[in-house]
Amino acid sequence: MQDSDPHSAPIRPGQPRVVPRPEHNISRANISEQALRVLYRLRQENFQAHLVGGGVRDLLLGHEPKDFDVATDATPEQVRQVFRNCRLIGRRFRLAHVHFGRDIIEVATFRGSGSDDGEDADRQVRDGLIVRDNIYGSIEEDALRRDFTINALYYDIADFALIDYAGGIDDLRAGRLRLIGDPVKRYREDPVRMLRAVRFACKLGFTIEPATERPLFELGHLLRDIPAARLFDELLKLFHSGYGLDVFEKLRHYGLFGHLFPATEACLAREDHDFPITFVSRGLTNTDKRLAEDKPITPAFLYAILLWEPVRRRWEELVAHGMASIEAILLASSEICVDQQPLVAIPKRFSLPMREIWALQPRLEQRDGKRPYRLMTHPRFRAAYDFLVLRAEAGEADPELAAWWTRFQDASSQERARMTEPGARRKRRPRRRRKPSGSSGESAG
Repeated sequence: MQDSDPHSAPIRPGQPRVVPRPEHNISRANISEQALRVLYRLRQENFQAHLVGGGVRDLLLGHEPKDFDVATDATPEQVRQVFRNCRLIGRRFRLAHVHFGRDIIEVATFRGSGSDDGEDADRQVRDGLIVRDNIYGSIEEDALRRDFTINALYYDIADFALIDYAGGIDDLRAGRLRLIGDPVKRYREDPVRMLRAVRFACKLGFTIEPATERPLFELGHLLRDIPAARLFDELLKLFHSGYGLDVFEKLRHYGLFGHLFPATEACLAREDHDFPITFVSRGLTNTDKRLAEDKPITPAFLYAILLWEPVRRRWEELVAHGMASIEAILLASSEICVDQQPLVAIPKRFSLPMREIWALQPRLEQRDGKRPYRLMTHPRFRAAYDFLVLRAEAGEADPELAAWWTRFQDASSQERARMTEPGARRKRRPRRRRKPSGSSGESAG
């Protein structure tokens, strides 16, 4: 991004900094064809049309945007009249989605400031939390209603200028993440902003400005007011974006992780021989690596990692009280999932495979006769094997067991027959427990 005047006066509401096209690096060549079609068409219909949000931010940083969002003074109904391929969504925030095959351009009407008394039918605020917000206004109002300054930059398709109402250009240049307005009030309006602060800090490598950062240590309990299904979606953005380990460490640093996964946090806080933190750290590092290598990932495996330690502890408790291992793992899985679901709602299409990964762990210990052959035909075998390897690398499972399964998968039929003969292998060594030490080298606190 080219520098504009570094000595320009502070930005005041209604008096934006306007950076003309020759002084910034955004080019239409880097904007998707679909986004340009939406921008030009709205402009042709005499509406204002601006690229806004993360797309503008990423273009200025020289990154490839994941998506492009448009802001306009056209109401959602007017946008639908302009585009036949448009669908209106949302009740809390009314939005227009313009569809181009699998690609969607989100079009939002400029939001107005409204009032904070919660009396307006189009804007409802309960205990500081915005539950409905469909008051429309000017671009100035819309900019100051956005969350972070770096997400409140507008690219005007009319003259290709960059418009900044909140000091986002300076923050972008300084690598600084700053909320617009009073941070405590803004977090109370939408507690998910705390998760977004963590996500942007990790994704962009930015520092969080002190006034924006301080409430993160104190307001984590507000996440309990967010629908569990929405938190599931937000956490996927956090952990499936290639910097999951950094996210995990920051969430724990601010005390937010415990409000999302209290059972896991209770286990991590005890640091039983360093296993829990090491296992989660290795699991998230593995996910980040797969993303970097463009390999497939699934939320089932992610949540299997995040919830494993409370499942493991409960499993061992039940076995210690005389319950069969396979029955115990099933009961432990059920109990932990029931407790977790009201906090972060994991859809069944992911929770069922997650529980299968756990359920196969004791079965992987059965290596005699035909059992290994049958187990390898299970649709979750590969995921369960990968999970076992992570456990072994973290020192929580027998490394010899993981090595046996690695050899078995690549062995010839004759070698497999020898490996599964009774007495063909040594008795499994008990898990070695390391002596408790001080802080773990991979501690995420």
